[in-house]
Amino acid sequence: MTWVILTGRQSDLDQTATPHKIITNRDYLAHPALFRGQRPKIINLSNRYAYQSRGYYASLLAGSRGHKVIPTVETMIDLSERKLYENALPELELALNKCRKDLGGTFPAKVTIFFGVGPSKAWDRFARLLFDWFRSPALEVAIKDGEWASIHKIGFAALGRLDDADKKRFVAALETYTSREWRDTKARTPSRYTFATLIDPNEQMPPSEISSLRYWARIAEKMGVEVEPITRKDLAKLANYDALFIRETTSISNHTYRFARRAQQEGMPVIDDPLSMIRCTNKVYLNELMAYNNVPVPPTVMIAGPSDLQLAADTLGFPLVLKIPDSSFSRGVKKASSFEELKTLATSWLEDSDLLIAQKFMPTEYDWRVGVLGGQPLFAIHYLMAKKHWQIVNHDRAGKPDEGGIKTFTLKHAPAHVIDTAVRAARCIGDGLYGVDLKETKDGVFVIEVNDNPNLDHGVEDSGEKDEVWVRLTQWFLDRLERNGKQP
Repeated sequence: MTWVILTGRQSDLDQTATPHKIITNRDYLAHPALFRGQRPKIINLSNRYAYQSRGYYASLLAGSRGHKVIPTVETMIDLSERKLYENALPELELALNKCRKDLGGTFPAKVTIFFGVGPSKAWDRFARLLFDWFRSPALEVAIKDGEWASIHKIGFAALGRLDDADKKRFVAALETYTSREWRDTKARTPSRYTFATLIDPNEQMPPSEISSLRYWARIAEKMGVEVEPITRKDLAKLANYDALFIRETTSISNHTYRFARRAQQEGMPVIDDPLSMIRCTNKVYLNELMAYNNVPVPPTVMIAGPSDLQLAADTLGFPLVLKIPDSSFSRGVKKASSFEELKTLATSWLEDSDLLIAQKFMPTEYDWRVGVLGGQPLFAIHYLMAKKHWQIVNHDRAGKPDEGGIKTFTLKHAPAHVIDTAVRAARCIGDGLYGVDLKETKDGVFVIEVNDNPNLDHGVEDSGEKDEVWVRLTQWFLDRLERNGKQP
């Protein structure tokens, strides 16, 4: 078993402290061919795990390279805000208070846990549970003592800021952990039965119109399923349902991700699941994942700073397309027709993201959108470009965004090589519902992106396969409920 340790700086961990290979996260990001053909276990000890930091990207791209990693980006996001992990606090605080007697009756203001191991044996129960919830090398827990000790905050402990005693304890815990077999996070089990659909009635461009969801509800009713709309205010009652279908535009920084995580923790089938959201909302990850799995993508250059701009220009030529990693509905995607345009745009966007991607410009009159559900094709459609524009949605137009039209196909009449490529791309992401965007050119078919929250409207995406689209969607949830031992 090969273990690789990533640090923010070379000085963060002495090379003699462990027999495992130590490299910086910068080197890991800059050399995607490192460990090719191997399956290393990555321990990411970056000093920052903030969204779109190098520490974040190291874990994100480890997944696209087929490497197992802790902490995962799911854990990073969970610990970024208290409201994202507050559902774990009751169980953790119960375990914490059961440690009181062994600790002599009081708690310190903070405790640091390394790989599920506390400062002494008295912390064992709490430390193991904390590691089950948030699999991370080093966690710091702020405690408010009292008659019932409460957890004020859970965060990552930066390796570079540990004192000598804690660093010695960390190295010992690291040695113990890497001598064990890799274990998956403890599974959490399900509860009850019904369907919830998360919507925002005021969203300008929702993935499904309310009228389409009502149409689905009528079909689901014939299959013995009741569909009920819920909004962001209904997180507390989510456990009253058996399945969740998210029909708001997803983002890992808003409530849609919290709903997906809560559904997963309750054991509920959910579209979109948290991991699919993480994978699909980042174009840097998607590009590497597709390339790793030999799924064709446009020629691409990753931009981590101004020094990469000339490489992008030389490799891709002009015009080229520059993309912010997490964007949707053609937002955060711009065409640069010259080096000066590229430099101006990249300089602005690099203020908010450590990485951008530049891709070869491939003009077409339409994009293929292939829906894939449970690893099988669901629908196929042409999204036509907006009038006098190179994208399917023109956000530069004054007023309401301008969208192109559609052309529908049955799956039987869609080109087999387009469907096959889309299915291969979606299967790299997971087992849920995905919308795969492809360009069909004289040089072949190329995957532009895989969307975790694809549009699904009656009279549009279902035009080819008709009600079969909605029947299969309903059946996807039912199959998983029955697999989990739930009966209608």
